[in-house]
Amino acid sequence: MKKFEHRITKHLAGEFDSLVYFCTESGECKLKDVPANESEALERVLNEYGAQGWELVNVAFGRDGLVAFWKRELGD
Repeated sequence: MKKFEHRITKHLAGEFDSLVYFCTESGECKLKDVPANESEALERVLNEYGAQGWELVNVAFGRDGLVAFWKRELGD
């Protein structure tokens, strides 16, 4: 049976002032009006953890920033 470890990371809004992810009443979700430097900041976070073997499970956006939920398989 595979075993995993999990990590939750917080990233403050200062890195992502205009990074807005929202869902409409019809359920359509998208990023809106995101400056290139802020999408690049998010990409750096994803690549940093990905290089360490972490897989992004979910991300929650909020007024104060975002919270990322990661997992990676444990070795034998």
